[in-house]
Amino acid sequence: MKLIIDCMGGDNSPGANVEGGIIALQKMPGLSLVFSGDEGPIREEIEKNGWTGGRFEILHAPDVITGEDKPTDAIRLKRESSMMKGIKLLRESPDIDGIVSTGATGSLVAAATLRIGRLEGVFRPAFCPILPTMNGGIVGVCDSGANVDCLPIQLVQFAVMASSYMEHTFGIKDPRVALLNIGTESEKGDDLRKEVYKKLSTLPGINFVGNMESRDLLSGKYDVVVCDGFAGNVLIKTTEGTALQLLKKIKKDIYSKPIYKFGALFMKKMFAEEKEFMNYQRYGGSVLLGTEKIIVKGHGASDKTAVAKCIEQAVTMAGSNLSGIIAEKIAAIPADEE
Repeated sequence: MKLIIDCMGGDNSPGANVEGGIIALQKMPGLSLVFSGDEGPIREEIEKNGWTGGRFEILHAPDVITGEDKPTDAIRLKRESSMMKGIKLLRESPDIDGIVSTGATGSLVAAATLRIGRLEGVFRPAFCPILPTMNGGIVGVCDSGANVDCLPIQLVQFAVMASSYMEHTFGIKDPRVALLNIGTESEKGDDLRKEVYKKLSTLPGINFVGNMESRDLLSGKYDVVVCDGFAGNVLIKTTEGTALQLLKKIKKDIYSKPIYKFGALFMKKMFAEEKEFMNYQRYGGSVLLGTEKIIVKGHGASDKTAVAKCIEQAVTMAGSNLSGIIAEKIAAIPADEE
């Protein structure tokens, strides 16, 4: 199995990208990588980490796409960037399965859609990040930002793609699919949500369990949450932000009184576990479902552990033939649902 690692564009690039790649190479003997980016710094990182096991190549790409670049301009003007050269190599190489990037999201989506292409029948590729749940499980949110405005059939396809992803990548049997809405009743929501509810309720092959209110995202009652990219992005960032601010408040309160600090000594391990539970680095990246090849977008602040987890996601997806499974299930959607 062979993957491309976009080594530039993230907050901790290229160090975290290269180190994460080396961790993956150590764990997976059948894996080989192409590090895309400025060759000098990449070689320095490889030497610094003492990796002598081979199974890597370097694709020299001196330019960098930033979050300030417009996606269309990045594709057209920054052809020597690590992302664009990586995407080009991915498109032209049948032996390469996918790419992992911590770079600019908009440019990655545009490049993947225009240069790699969508699976047959897929209207819009969609991001599906993973979050932890209170019962020790995980939940996927699809879409989380790739598509702000959506038609009903697109949300139906998101449900099909994300359900396949959770089943074949994470081994969740018959994933429970919910539709993000302002209430759990079937008649709640705007015209889009009402139409999607009707379609998902009768769609074969999907375990649709109804509407979900945003407060229940981490409850463990659901395996997939379907939404448009605008609502999904707000949902995830609000959830992550609330959790982080709550942890900060708890820490502040602990130091506010001596008795609290004394009690916290006995709960130190528990607080560390809770912090680790909400650490996004543990859950890898957000996969772009619906493209011809595997695209995994890591958080811009990903460290080496998160990058290694993203690579692990890509390897699992490739090994499960997820793209082929999604294509079959999209083709099986009844014509009247479109």
